[in-house]
Amino acid sequence: MEASQTMNAIRSHRRGGPETLVYEPVARPAPGSGEVLVEVCAAAITPTEFTWDPTWTDQHGRSRLPIIPSHEISGVVAQTGPDAPDIAAGDEVYGLIDFYRDGAAAEFAIAKVSELAPKPRSVDHLHAAALPLSALTAWQAFRTHAFLRAGQRVLIHGGAGGVGNFAVQLAKHFGAETIATCSRGNADFVKSLGADSILEYDRKPFEENLKDIDLVLDTVGGETLERSWRVVRRRGALISVVEEPPAAQAERFGVSGKFFIVEPNRGQLVELAKLVDDGSLKPIVSETFPLAAARRAYEAGSRGHLRGKIVLRVR
Repeated sequence: MEASQTMNAIRSHRRGGPETLVYEPVARPAPGSGEVLVEVCAAAITPTEFTWDPTWTDQHGRSRLPIIPSHEISGVVAQTGPDAPDIAAGDEVYGLIDFYRDGAAAEFAIAKVSELAPKPRSVDHLHAAALPLSALTAWQAFRTHAFLRAGQRVLIHGGAGGVGNFAVQLAKHFGAETIATCSRGNADFVKSLGADSILEYDRKPFEENLKDIDLVLDTVGGETLERSWRVVRRRGALISVVEEPPAAQAERFGVSGKFFIVEPNRGQLVELAKLVDDGSLKPIVSETFPLAAARRAYEAGSRGHLRGKIVLRVR
């Protein structure tokens, strides 16, 4: 395939929000060393990505406008570049494209072999695309930044959301006592994911009911993070995927406070696909939009209170 061939893509030519997105024909990219060209079937969105510097710059801080958003991909390998082992044209794959490069809101996208894994066989591309960022975030919280063990008590803030729903399912899979906060309207949904108990944040402050939590996973931030310190046992952990927990608070309460940004990981994607295929992990799609309607998809996502992920239907 020649790079001069065109494809349709969603791009932004200026820094901003969903209002900057345009659907337009662009040159189809060609894979370099260690890369593949993926014919995109589905791409999941992250509404907050327009607030991230890596969305707009390279790793050296240089502008890379115009940009293509949406870094969760599911599709079929169309072409392999040099030094792309263990992957071939025709393979069905899913994965997470590094945030400093163009994403998957296009008919074709470039991904590194290290960012992809074989797609779970038991779900379609729309559901596979809902997995990578959110499920990897939950996995890395429980397996990289803390090691959640069977019998421990974990509190997950935002149990119905993109990261939260996978965190509830994985915590249950790892044998933890799983407690989740959510709105009253999402309580039955979060319970169905395997949460042992639900705290409805619009009914009663969670800290009035809890103490001696081994691990808090915060997907909300702000006041929710601030109120979480008092429920964690000494030498427990508070992990946020939203903001850096203040070191002074961590020291005051004798708790490990961590913030991290999810990273692509082929080996972990392989493990997550196994959990999907054996029925331990269920990807949740809240709504789908055609690629050309990506602006509407991001606007819908920015209103919040979703169950699972919004996914773009590309092919």
